[in-house]
Amino acid sequence: MASSSGPEGFGRDWFTPDWPLSDRVCAVTTSRTGGTSIDPYSSFNLATHVADSPVAVAANRQLLREHTGLSRVQWLDQVHGVAVISADLTSAATVPVADAAWTSTPGLGLAVLTADCLPVVFAAADGSAVAVAHAGWRGLLAGVLEQVYQQLPPTAAGYLAWIGPAISARAYEVGEDVAKSVRVFSLPDRTSSKPVDSGWLQPGRTVGKYQLDLAAMAGAQLLALGVRSVYYSGVCSAGSTLTYSYRRDGVTGRMATVVWLPA
Repeated sequence: MASSSGPEGFGRDWFTPDWPLSDRVCAVTTSRTGGTSIDPYSSFNLATHVADSPVAVAANRQLLREHTGLSRVQWLDQVHGVAVISADLTSAATVPVADAAWTSTPGLGLAVLTADCLPVVFAAADGSAVAVAHAGWRGLLAGVLEQVYQQLPPTAAGYLAWIGPAISARAYEVGEDVAKSVRVFSLPDRTSSKPVDSGWLQPGRTVGKYQLDLAAMAGAQLLALGVRSVYYSGVCSAGSTLTYSYRRDGVTGRMATVVWLPA
């Protein structure tokens, strides 16, 4: 990454993948520190849709570009869907309705915003293409990760994935409506259409509730699709003071997970 022109220490508590692609692919999830937003969005909120000051968000996005050295970032209007865009320098001037993007253009950042949902980064092992997806339980069940994988250009080197900070199973309680959908879900590209006995759901602390492991569910999908290896941040958004969490705080900001190919 480029050196920071922001506040001293800015970016030091950001989250990066521990994977063997650091010389070919750049990826990061921002923290909530070092920005200009005030409570309840303090301080490095990057979302324009949470009623934060537009001036503060614009300043934070400028800090992000300066710190990463990116002149263009592809932002998305996320709707918990499965739409994936092929991003380039032209598309980056717009904010399309989509929950994922991929590119082979060096120097173009791809971003998704999260505050409990999964940010999932895809990267070709040869550094030829990258993608990022926003995936909550609705997106996972609808197949957003499968849509991304199907659109990525084939490469003999294969793809790796990283799941950034997101809510953990111990902090993510869901009701019977969500649990019912998870129980009948089948992994992609399996010969059997029978539901998977996955362990993604565990009995909750409240009668009639369940703890849902979104990261484990996504990891199983990625491996079933053909991703070579899946890496995990292991950071719970609801349990860390460095991260935003909608489930924990209600009114809050959003982190950005950004991936790009070095120019």
